[in-house]
This record gives sequence, structure tokens and C-alpha cells, in this order.
Amino acid sequence: MMNSGDTAWLLASSALVLLMTPGLAFFYGGMVRSKSVLNMLMMNFATIGIVSVLWVFYGYSLAFAKDVGNHGFIGGLGKVGLKDTLISASGTSPELAFVAFQLMFAIITPALISGAVADRVKFGGWCVFVAIWATVVYFPVAHWVFFFGDTTTTKDGGFLADHIGTLDFAGGTAVHINAGMAGLALALVVGKRVGWPKEPMRPHNVPFVLLGAGLLWFGWFGFNAGSALAANAQASVAFVNTQVATAAAALGWIITERIRYGKCTALGMASGAVAGLVAITPACASVNPVGAIILGVIAGALCSVAVGIKHKFGFDDSLDVVGVHAVGGAVGALLIGFLATPTVTGILTPAKGDGPAGLFYGGGLSQLGKQAIGVALVGVYSFVLTWIIGKVLDKVMGLRVSEEDEVSGIDLAEHAESAYEIGTVHGGSGGGSGILASLTVDRARAAGGDEAGSNGGKKSVGPGEKKVEADA
Repeated sequence: MMNSGDTAWLLASSALVLLMTPGLAFFYGGMVRSKSVLNMLMMNFATIGIVSVLWVFYGYSLAFAKDVGNHGFIGGLGKVGLKDTLISASGTSPELAFVAFQLMFAIITPALISGAVADRVKFGGWCVFVAIWATVVYFPVAHWVFFFGDTTTTKDGGFLADHIGTLDFAGGTAVHINAGMAGLALALVVGKRVGWPKEPMRPHNVPFVLLGAGLLWFGWFGFNAGSALAANAQASVAFVNTQVATAAAALGWIITERIRYGKCTALGMASGAVAGLVAITPACASVNPVGAIILGVIAGALCSVAVGIKHKFGFDDSLDVVGVHAVGGAVGALLIGFLATPTVTGILTPAKGDGPAGLFYGGGLSQLGKQAIGVALVGVYSFVLTWIIGKVLDKVMGLRVSEEDEVSGIDLAEHAESAYEIGTVHGGSGGGSGILASLTVDRARAAGGDEAGSNGGKKSVGPGEKKVEADA
């Protein structure tokens, strides 16, 4: 029977998850350089438009319609155009409420990939990539992980969820490992940013990063607790676990920073919080609050280390999508195999219940093996398919902007806009608007003339300016 409370919670959760994509845009936007922030915001907002339309036409059907043969690999076409969903029910809510909720997951997953290729991808190429990637990668993987089929029979849902028994309550594999490994593949296809890693490419607006992290944290309660699909005890467990794991991960990250570098940074606090949100996502209904804190601390520390060593591997993951989402998602999914508790278990002592148990609660290694299968299959599938998609698009239409446009600023090159109108640049003697002056100086630098300007080949420098520029 329909339940108005469950329906209200599911619709509210859908809105919360949608808010996460603008939150992600600000989180990423603050971490890029000022000449790239609009492009980053646009990459995320464009994903909302593209995936929303595809979801109605065929995305929901590929993810949540029954597949022919019950093999669990991809949904059929029985719900194309949202056929038969307008008056049907999903659990205790209208099916359209479930359609809306899962749409928001489909939107944010490709948006996460944008951070791996920040500063250097053509906007048109990105839009085409999102459409193809959502179709070929996300929709099938969502079917594997989130489609449980007919609860009165067995083995007619997604092959990870129903056939193998991998636990992923809210998307650690389907969303975060999926996006993280895709980000790695696309970063390798596109290549390194001009000047990376020798030139400093520091975040241009750390308050933006903290604002984005706060919006993500707020929206994530809909992401995790909303995945209960009802206003019930399970949603409450997921809600509390999301809070405490995230807090613990933020602390774990900055403690690791303090040990390794001697400082605790605001950027680290924000990144640690996001790492905790990622890691608790698959496990939020499978562990108790103490387990959630343990999971959060481990994820915060490991993700901090992963981000810190990426230079040793030589790939330019601009905003640490691999270190936070691939590593965080894998940590959360695998720790279920150790920390999962039956639904009636005590806080610290094992007890019999009706849910799967991890190694520390008497469940043996069985669940850990199932989790490892899910992590490996989704990671490999996403990486390989993304690599192929990226290579084909790069050959056909080119994914990367020119070096000149990258150096002068992708915002101006791709969108003819600037995020900040602050007058003339650097206090030099050349006149004109801030955008034109910035373009002139940056392009002169790209040509090799760091001191080139409009004053007879010499850029006039005010007191203290060289130091400020060097710091920037």
C-alpha cells in the first residue's frame, strides 16, 4: 500500500541528491584555477541536462526494467519513455518517485568524472562523452548493483546484487568506484595539463571548496538515508552512520596531514569529509555506528595517502577523483566484509540476526569475497569502456582544447566568459578590460615571454608584485 510519509521522504531525498551536483560543482570549482572555474561549473550543470533527458527516453529502462533471460547484465526496453510508470507503485511509493530518486544518482556519477580532467577538455566533447558514458557504462552498472528484481523469486535481478550478493546500499561501486576508475581512464586519454606537475596549480577559492563540501554533506543524507526508500529504521541507521563516518574521516585526513606535512589544511578537512561520505555510502545500512567511525577513520587516512602519492604514478588526476572516489569507494565496499553486522546485533558484541555478517562478527570471509568481486568487476568494466570511449571521441572530434586556450583560460576559450571581472591585470601599463589584459599576458607567457607586456616588451611591475605573482 502507498504510504504518504515514505513518498514524501523519497521525494525530499531526490531533491537533496540533486543539490549534490551543484555542491560538487562548487567543490571542484574552488579547487581549479580562476581561469577554469566557469568551465567546471558548466561541466557539472550540463550533466544535469543531458542525463535527465536520456533517463526518460531509455536510461531508466536499461537500469531498472527486467532483462531478457534474467542474466542481470542490462535491463530491457519495457520501460522506454517511462512506460507504465505513471500509475504504478514501487514499494510503498509511486514508481515515479523512485524514477526521480534514481535519476539524481545517474546525474552525479558522470559529473564526478569531470574533476579528473579539469582545465583541459572541450565543452562539446565533454557533453558527447557524458551521453555515451551514461548509456554504455552507468546504466548497465546501475542494473547490476541496484536492480533486485522480483522479491518473491530469486536470481532475476542485477547479477551483482541478486546473483552474487554484493552489498552496496547507496552506490559505493555503482557511483564512486565507477566514476573514479572512469576518471583515471579519461585522464590518461586526455593527458597532463600544461605545466603539470612542475607549475603550482593551487585552488583559487578554498571557501568555495568548503561550501561545496558542506552542500555535498547535506545532500548526502538523501543519497544514503533516502536509499532505504522509506521513512523507517533503516533510513535512521543510514543517516546516523553517514554523519559519524564523515566526521571521523575528516579527522582522519587532517591527522594524517599533520603527521606527514606538519599542518592541518582546510582543503584537507573538506576532502576528508567527502572521502568519508564516499566510503560510508555502500556500507551505511550494513554497519553499526561504531563500525561507521572505524570505517571513516580508515578511509580518511588512506584517501589522504592516495592523493599524496599520485605524482609518483605520473597521471594528472586534476582534482583527485581517483584518490577520493575510487579508493574511498573500494575501502567502504571492502570493509563491509569485515564490519557488516546483522540488523539486530549489539554495538560491539556479535549476535544472530537476519542480515549478512562480516569477518569481525562471525561471518567468515564469504561476504568479503562477494565485495571484492563487485569492486573488481565494476572497476575493470568502467576503466576499459571509458578508455575506449575516450580514445574514439579523441580521434573523431578531439577532446582537448589547444595549448594556447588552456594557458590563456578555458573559460574564455570555451564559454566567452570570465568568472571574475577585476579590472586590469597585474597593474601593468596596458589598458583595456581585465579579460583582454589577462588574455594578452597569458598568451605572451604561453609563447615564452614571461616578461612580455605592452610596455616596449617589458611588463611594468609594481612594488611587491613579483612576490605575489610567484606565490600565485
